[in-house]
Amino acid sequence: MTSTISQPLPRFCAPLPFELREHAEAMPWSDFTATFSAIDGPVQLWAWECDDRLARLGPQPRRFCATLAIGDRIEPATAHASGPVAALTAMLYERGIGVEMTRFHQLASGPHTATFVQGSDGRRREWAMGWAEDPTQSALRAVIACANRLIG
Repeated sequence: MTSTISQPLPRFCAPLPFELREHAEAMPWSDFTATFSAIDGPVQLWAWECDDRLARLGPQPRRFCATLAIGDRIEPATAHASGPVAALTAMLYERGIGVEMTRFHQLASGPHTATFVQGSDGRRREWAMGWAEDPTQSALRAVIACANRLIG
């Protein structure tokens, strides 16, 4: 008898956004995450940081820096925005990938965060999810997955 130990798939005890529940019930969880967490597509986020000084206070745009891979191009990107999702969507738009967030749900699950986004490119809408220990990384992964689903 042979056994293998695999990494557990993301699961959490909170209701999914209504529009995704039917999909989740109709397929194994591994298929659901493979479908909606498309982070290995043509759009990839290789690095991310907010490089503002911590001393800045109040509501104001912050400077975000990233390394994006789009197809076979790898390039640095910078955007000033009120938050990381706005910055990432601006960076993608500057590179010809329009992703407007139309729905955003973020749920804690133990030490992890699941983020579900619905995005539109102006022609159609797609749902995607991100999963990470850090809420910001979870949201960024969801945006990248959404961009890949809209392109694909």
